[in-house]
Amino acid sequence: MTGSPPAPASLPGDDLLNRIRALRDSPAATDTGLGRELGAVADPLLLHEAGRLLEGVAAARLTRAPATRATTLRVAVAATFTADDVVPLLRAALLAGGVDAELHLCPYDQLGVQLTDPASALAEFAPEVTLCLMDAGALLPRDWDPSALDGVRTAVRDRVDAHTAAAAGFAARTGSAVLLHTVPLPRLDRRSVISFRGGAALGRIWREANIALLAAGETRDGVYTVDLEALFADEPGPVRDERQYRFGRMAWTPAAQLAYAREAAAFCRAAAGLGRKVLVLDLDNTLWGGVLGDDGPAGIELGTVYPGDCYTDLQRRALALRRQGVLLAVCSKNERALVEETLAGHPDMVLRPDDFVAVVADWQRKDLHVAALAEELALGLDAFVFADDSPFECGMVAGSLPQVDVVALDGDPACHSTRLLEPARFAQLGVTATDAERTALYRGRRERHRLSTTHETAEEYLRALGIHVTVGPADAYTLPRLVQLEQRTNQFNMTGRAHGEALTRRLAGDPGHLVLAVEVTDRFGGEGVVGGVWLDRGPDRWTVRNLVLSCRVLGRGVERAVLQYVADTARAAGAAALETRFRPTARNAPAATLYPSAGFTRAEGPAGDDGTVHHEARLDRLPALTPDWITLVAKEAPAHV
Repeated sequence: MTGSPPAPASLPGDDLLNRIRALRDSPAATDTGLGRELGAVADPLLLHEAGRLLEGVAAARLTRAPATRATTLRVAVAATFTADDVVPLLRAALLAGGVDAELHLCPYDQLGVQLTDPASALAEFAPEVTLCLMDAGALLPRDWDPSALDGVRTAVRDRVDAHTAAAAGFAARTGSAVLLHTVPLPRLDRRSVISFRGGAALGRIWREANIALLAAGETRDGVYTVDLEALFADEPGPVRDERQYRFGRMAWTPAAQLAYAREAAAFCRAAAGLGRKVLVLDLDNTLWGGVLGDDGPAGIELGTVYPGDCYTDLQRRALALRRQGVLLAVCSKNERALVEETLAGHPDMVLRPDDFVAVVADWQRKDLHVAALAEELALGLDAFVFADDSPFECGMVAGSLPQVDVVALDGDPACHSTRLLEPARFAQLGVTATDAERTALYRGRRERHRLSTTHETAEEYLRALGIHVTVGPADAYTLPRLVQLEQRTNQFNMTGRAHGEALTRRLAGDPGHLVLAVEVTDRFGGEGVVGGVWLDRGPDRWTVRNLVLSCRVLGRGVERAVLQYVADTARAAGAAALETRFRPTARNAPAATLYPSAGFTRAEGPAGDDGTVHHEARLDRLPALTPDWITLVAKEAPAHV
């Protein structure tokens, strides 16, 4: 009697791939754990296959979190080498981050042509994000002479200049955010220079080239640069496999492709305004070692000796985040008086009470506190990160608030900082002066929320605030904030789109257009730049291309005051009519009624192919729009009350 042959052993990752196949084959099915699992996959070949299978699968089917900021991005990949294998990895990384992407791969080794030809396939695709991938051959001539390194320096510099100029030109023409990267110098090219002095000279040439690429990402509008040399330095193994490169011009190993894909996905999330904005921290065994209630302030572990130095480092990282606009909050099961004493008085604390937008210390459920904080700050839960050493607390928050990114800080505290900062969950395209003041701004928001509970009517509360709305042309200081605001704002964004940095700067400097910045102050202080308007100025008619307003000032009538300023300014310039655009999205319903309620009538004809509706109004027939509880201040005109 013979038995049946043993079943073949399953391979690592088979379960993940089988679940993806089941998801793909059943269009109505969901698998709400896949998104987080994809983010944790370390095997590039497994993630590549997962990304291939996930083509056409929506991100909302991979997570329990409601799609509060549903985002679809048009992302193009243009490379000087064979980059086909990057696309599935990028898709998987984007889906893990909640981003649905329409991906476009440009033809092999046509980076320069695709960026500079207005009729190229890349230009026709009209990407919101353009990823430019380069290997050493994009900078180093094939017949370079190691005995004539001055000529090599000139050739490399010219190629870098050409690539950065092409990227900046494409960004300016299209409004796309263009991502460049530094380029590693292959080992064979380094070894081709046999003298140590020559090797030093070649290394200097190469670093000058990479510095120029980094400078483009720092100074050129719409262009950004990721330091891939530094990123690859932390990856095990070589960047390039010579067999793959010679056979198919694949310049990166699978591990290098995965590292790039995840960094590029973080950039895409930043471009979509999806970077996390609030970090809620536990205290015991998170911000310090030990349990405050048991050990007392003098007994907790902080300082320069392990494990205290681990917690001190985490505090330094959190402080760095706060200085760049991330809001910090404490949510701890502790006695409040003891917590306040420790935060204010412990000599080794890096973070102090003023660094936090809120400090909650009691014995209630933490998930309820996080939800309440989101309401007080008027931020979506998908802007929050919760970090705690307790598996129970992490599980509670993850289970009841799936939009929150939960970071488990259990295990060796030496790894706490890495767990918090990897992946790049807080990534932003840029940091503005307003970001540095964000903690104070949002602390004022909590005070406004509390004041609102002491008045019987909304109008009484609004009058008590003493609101001033200041509107005027954007300047060098407010333009970066306007670009950031338009990218991040989903609810009160009249078109659901963003002009991008390069186009916004161009419009601001063109006499046929106008870009306005909106600032709000009240009895609790300034809110900073909270709105923007992009305008076309014609001799008889002005057109509002877009109007955005931060959700933190909604419900105060600010948008009507802004329209008042636009109407007054257009009328003073001789215009007779004002035209507006509204394109409905899944998120901007709060903005839908602004123009009709302000006296604008819908233009004749059907909506555009993308749903855009036009409204218009004769300026001599518009009613007064500014609410009586707002003082409208024009930077270039007498105040209108």
